[in-house]
This record gives sequence, C-alpha cells and structure tokens, in this order.
Amino acid sequence: MNLYSEYYVSEICERFVNKIWCLDNSIGESLIENKLVLPNGCFNLAIVSGNAIEVHTSKQKYEMNEGFYFCSQMTNKVLVHIEPKTKVTIIQLHASTLSMFPSYDLSNFSDSIVKINPTELPFKTTVDTNLKSNIALLLDTVNTYFEELNTLHPNKNTVEKICEIIKLHNEEITVSEIGKMLSSSQRSLQIKFKTATGLTIKNYIQILKFRKSVDQMVNSNIEKLSLTEVALYNKYFDQSHFIKKFKDVTKTTPKTFNSDSYFLSKKR
Repeated sequence: MNLYSEYYVSEICERFVNKIWCLDNSIGESLIENKLVLPNGCFNLAIVSGNAIEVHTSKQKYEMNEGFYFCSQMTNKVLVHIEPKTKVTIIQLHASTLSMFPSYDLSNFSDSIVKINPTELPFKTTVDTNLKSNIALLLDTVNTYFEELNTLHPNKNTVEKICEIIKLHNEEITVSEIGKMLSSSQRSLQIKFKTATGLTIKNYIQILKFRKSVDQMVNSNIEKLSLTEVALYNKYFDQSHFIKKFKDVTKTTPKTFNSDSYFLSKKR
C-alpha cells in the first residue's frame, strides 16, 4: 500500500486545481504518527473516509472524523496523525481559485480548518466518503465542474493575474512592480489578494520560494548542491538568510531536515 499518492486533473482543470493527493491508511492496522506537511501556497478540500485524522496547525489541533473539510492556506508546517482504517483524499486548489467565489472573505482565515456540509460542495455529482471510493470518479467530478467553471469565466480576474505574474517572474517581483503591470494601486491589490487567499502578496511569494527550495533540496543530490547554491538559486540574500527563513517554517535547519518525515510532492 502506498501511503502517499498523487493524481492529476485535466489540462483545462489545472487552471483551478493543482492535483489530487491521497493519504491512505485504509488497510493499516496501526496509527501513523508524526508525519508533516509543508505550506505550498494552495488551499485544500479534504475528504476524510473511515475513522479519523488528527491535524496540528500552528494555531490549534483538529480532530477530523469522516466528512468534508476546507483547509486554509498554511504558513507553517502541519503535523498529521492518521488512524487505522482511514483515508484522506485532498483536492489541492490554487491560491486564486477561491477568488472565483467573491462571496467568501478569507482575509482572516489562515492556518485553519473548517468542517463543511456536503450540501455546500459545488459539484453536481455526490462525492463519496467511502473507504473504497473510486479516485477515477472523483477526478471525473472535479474535471467536469472546473472545466465548466473555466467556460463560464474565460477571463482571468485580478487575483489570478497576480499569481500568474509572480510565477512568471519566479517569485522575484515586488508588489509595487505588480501594481504597475496591472495599472492598479498596491493597496487595492493587497486587499483583493488577502480577501481571496488569507495571505499578503509578500507571504505568498515567500511560501512559493520556500517550497521551490525544499523541492530542489529533496530532488537533488545535496552533497553536490551546497546550501549556498540553493539559497542563491532561489534568490535569497545568502545562506544565512535562507537558513533563517527555512527555520521559520520547519523549526529545523536545512542540514537537519529529514524529508522522510514529510509528505512531499512527487517530481512530475
């Protein structure tokens, strides 16, 4: 059994959804403890099947039994315990996706999780919480919904444009520069972004930069790639600046970082 697995949505759906990932202890007989998840600049819609999962964010502990949960942007590592006979399937939404639903104000919502009623889900097809639920059916449901949303909203809104600009510039751009590109005031952009994501634009840039650094460390031979090289490649001022930012999120240094303790993205 693979505890961690990833599944990819259609090309059109990728505008809104990064991927679907799964933590599967459905046939396990023992508790899986002290696994960690890093912030990645995405929201997560979690489907808990079976018993329960315990999640510790920087704000509080959550006991998540069977059901549906909306997970905000995380700014620090998250600790996870997965009970036996439990599976968690997670739809990872891009930072800009919630901006398509302007009725939501997420400006004060970060490092938090809320349980949601199944009737609140936007999908036309009922999403199954059974332990043996078919991931192919979920992929079809998600693709159908977001492909229709893409048709309804062919033009990118301000928040989506901000995210696109940041990624195109490899996280090396200021709010002032983004404002000039979008012919908008910094204050207006900050308010719109914070309302839609719960993060400041600077926070979002820092999270993306941090994750890129971690992925580079994990997917490279660290003996051949020095911390200075990782730091400079990802536009940190120097190695000490990189180490400080790394410790802010993980509470450990890059050299003592143990990737086996974390659920990390697979290299696509």
